Amino acid sequence: MSTAGLAPRTSARRTRVTLPPHLDGGLPFLGHALEFNRNPIRFVQRARGQHGDIFAITLAGQKVAVLTGPKGNEAFFRAPDDQLSAKEAYRFTVPLFGKDIAYATTPERMSEQLDLITPALSERRLRTYVDYIREEVENYASRWGDEGTIDLVQLGNELTVFIATRCLIGHEFRQNLSTEFAHLYHDMEGGLNLIGFLWPHLPLPAFRRRDRARTRMVEIISGIVANRRAAGVEGEDFLQTLMTARYGDGTALNDDNITGMLLTLIFAGQHTSAVLASWTGVELLRHPEYLHKVLDERERIFGGGRPLSFDGLNEMTLLGWAIKETERLHPPLILLMRKIRRDLHFRNYVVPAGWLAMVSPAASHRIAEVFREPNRFDPYRFAPRREEDKRTRFALITFGGGRHACIGMTFAYLQVKTIWSVLLGQFDFELVDADPRPNFDTFVVGPKPPCRVRYRRKKQAFSANGKGSA
Repeated sequence: MSTAGLAPRTSARRTRVTLPPHLDGGLPFLGHALEFNRNPIRFVQRARGQHGDIFAITLAGQKVAVLTGPKGNEAFFRAPDDQLSAKEAYRFTVPLFGKDIAYATTPERMSEQLDLITPALSERRLRTYVDYIREEVENYASRWGDEGTIDLVQLGNELTVFIATRCLIGHEFRQNLSTEFAHLYHDMEGGLNLIGFLWPHLPLPAFRRRDRARTRMVEIISGIVANRRAAGVEGEDFLQTLMTARYGDGTALNDDNITGMLLTLIFAGQHTSAVLASWTGVELLRHPEYLHKVLDERERIFGGGRPLSFDGLNEMTLLGWAIKETERLHPPLILLMRKIRRDLHFRNYVVPAGWLAMVSPAASHRIAEVFREPNRFDPYRFAPRREEDKRTRFALITFGGGRHACIGMTFAYLQVKTIWSVLLGQFDFELVDADPRPNFDTFVVGPKPPCRVRYRRKKQAFSANGKGSA
């Protein structure tokens, strides 16, 4: 019997690639894009229920491997950059930050840019930010009457823009900040959606508003830079750092680069904080039994007019657990993506180069094998002896993981803790819209507006700077 041809067949069997199971359904070309866009969290949970930790979907012609659960998250975050590329996945940020900034530049240049940003988020600087944040919150709330209604989404967005610019860029920039800046920022953020991820330059109204807003933003920042240079003033803030910065090759940043770096830092310090602040308010007001304990904790640490401080905020353990539980249930970034440049092996599957890899914090945070009763608000799951997030590596991935962990996480927590420590000391709140739904119009998922709460000023409120007011 001839053996001709047997070797090639054996070799073919040995090298055959087993792709992840593909989710049924979908439309020609669009694939699963419509269902995915309506509710990405529910979509990923449904698909995981069918296929487990890894499955494949199609989004407008693009093949995507979705990794879920701690093991899937670990494979995603531990992969080297030359295998899973964030740069190629997040090119939709280029219209926001500029062509020479962040994901639009070389890895070496991006590393230099991160080196410029890191000192602004050091503990030494964070300690100085507490008073700035307190002042911004008190000034914001001073416009309210003794009672009324506010929108938590608007509060979170506006306050954190003011806070981020004051803390991260400087007093001069904050003084020149008007409501126009907040509206421009909102228009830019409106370009962060699924369509923008796939086709960021389509002639759509949202993208036109994004581009007009950025052009106007460059004009505003260029004017501030020009005035400072003309006056010969040197500030001690991040703006001055950028004005005098030089890369390793001696190149200075032009005004467009400075704008891009400022926007990068504001986005890092604002968009997740805004969403987290809004959802934290929702969850505390939904659970008054826990809110009462937070109020008791606040009274114990800051009662009697004791001023807000960095160390005191660190002692707000119950509030910290509430924020952490809020980020588990409502992670601002519900999806994280990478472009696959070299085949990715996971379980018994191979995901080919050219595909996208995706993880979903929102879906991974609601896995019953990892978090007990995962749909229930239970801040005590982070208490000593439980610490459910530490039992399994890469269980909680709101702010990324491994070497790609978000450098702005501590600043986000500081903002949210300070905002609610100030507001809860001065007002009583009650939800008007008792069951706000997630808003999936952008990648940064907050409550769907309006998310109204009723407030009433306390008869004896204490300012967080230690001064009481009747």
